[in-house]
Amino acid sequence: MILAMTVGVLAAGGVYLLLQRSMVRAVFGIGLLSHAANFVLLAAGVSAWRAEPLANRTDAAVAADPLPQAFVLTAIVITLAVTVYMLMLAVLGNNDDTHRMPNTGESHDE
Repeated sequence: MILAMTVGVLAAGGVYLLLQRSMVRAVFGIGLLSHAANFVLLAAGVSAWRAEPLANRTDAAVAADPLPQAFVLTAIVITLAVTVYMLMLAVLGNNDDTHRMPNTGESHDE
């Protein structure tokens, strides 16, 4: 129950931040959404406490499935790369909150 509530709070906070106007808040929102997705992957892979998935020490029937853990590790690395790239775009990009109209080359002095 606590894990489901944690996923819900992270997803709601991520969507809220993603809908904000600032690029940095959108980046943080994507980070929160990725954490929620990682929790969902881990919750789907481990239904109960199980033993370590080591070949010679644990019976295969009671060993935990290592695939969701590998998916989460891969997702963490991809999220880190996307976050760094989007923060770089936020620093190098233009300010979205400007009130100046872009120059289109048309004159309004007719």
